[in-house]
Amino acid sequence: MSVKIRLQRHGRKGKPFFWIVAADSRSKRDGRSLEKLGTYNPNTNPAIIELDIDGAVKWLQNGAQPTDTARAILSYKGALLKNHLAGGVKKGALTEEQAEVKFQAWLEEKATKISDKEGSIAKAQEDAKAKIFEAEKEVNANRKAAADEIENEAIKAKADAKAAVEAAAKAKEAVEDDAPQTIDEAAKEAKEEEK
Repeated sequence: MSVKIRLQRHGRKGKPFFWIVAADSRSKRDGRSLEKLGTYNPNTNPAIIELDIDGAVKWLQNGAQPTDTARAILSYKGALLKNHLAGGVKKGALTEEQAEVKFQAWLEEKATKISDKEGSIAKAQEDAKAKIFEAEKEVNANRKAAADEIENEAIKAKADAKAAVEAAAKAKEAVEDDAPQTIDEAAKEAKEEEK
């Protein structure tokens, strides 16, 4: 029986969640597995991976072949490195202590890289939020300036209309003062002018 280390899909539509399993290569993707080795959640940034490294190394030493994605995950978590170091111990190139020291040093280096990446992602998100906030402030300032301009124009138009009404009233008063009161008076004025 050939064994594969592969991913078994769980979760809902659009939000996948995977189990990392050792399964018979002939079984279905989400079918029966021999052992659950860990989980993989790609929905977060960076992805959350929990893996039983010793269990994965045991299966690799027994001949299990990882799929491409599972190989990348095993490499990311250090299971392939630990398997490689275990092979060196079997051949006598390293002692168990030396292999463990190398593996721990690699884990520490990997942890610093991950924390740096998380920090850069958080900084990028903060910068994006700050840019959005600044753009929103600018849009709001433009809206306020446009609203103030419209309000000033309305006040000016109202003042102009009021001035026009007052001018029309004054003109009407002037015309009424200069104009004769009745037609009879106009006729008398015309006769007097003729004389």
